[in-house]
Amino acid sequence: MKKDLRFAAWPVAILCIAIGIGGIVSPDGGTALRRFYYATPGLFYALIAVRNAMGLGLFLAAPSSRWPRILTALATVMCLQALSAALLGPDRARTVMEWENAQGTAVLRAGAAVALASGCFLIFAVSKRPSET
Repeated sequence: MKKDLRFAAWPVAILCIAIGIGGIVSPDGGTALRRFYYATPGLFYALIAVRNAMGLGLFLAAPSSRWPRILTALATVMCLQALSAALLGPDRARTVMEWENAQGTAVLRAGAAVALASGCFLIFAVSKRPSET
């Protein structure tokens, strides 16, 4: 019997929703937060570990979710984002962030909308089906 580890995706979903709402409401606040965690390599790499843990949570939840292949793909993307950030380093990440800021708030809000939509999808994907209640 498979273990039901859907609960592992809930913190990921809630964090995505919070980031999405915060980024839509205040793109400048999101940028200030990103600047803070790019400020020191220690914090930058700690957040890479958090991103990997989020990906692991999705991997664990995927088999018992409504859409296991999609959740596995999202987990893979999340872990690859962490890997690429680790390989490129904080200086390159800072450069990308500054480029995004130069594009204006519409780009920042679009990224936040993607995070919000992803979080909402995750909640739906790991919630119980009506037949399971």
